[in-house]
Amino acid sequence: MTKIKVYYDEKGKTLSVWFDDPKKEVVSEEVGDGTIVNKDKNGRVIGIERLYITLPKQSGKNPSLPIEFSIT
Repeated sequence: MTKIKVYYDEKGKTLSVWFDDPKKEVVSEEVGDGTIVNKDKNGRVIGIERLYITLPKQSGKNPSLPIEFSIT
């Protein structure tokens, strides 16, 4: 079972999606239009980040992030 972690930084307006442990990141590469690919020491993509993201507020509250869900 793979866990995907999604984080939203409202102040930094950044949405991060991790397919593996973020602590394994050794390389970050901007691939264009505010999209960053995060890789582990073997060059495997373990996460992506998107800059300049604004999520809509829900009922006057911040969005319910971070979230974590499993894919089987």
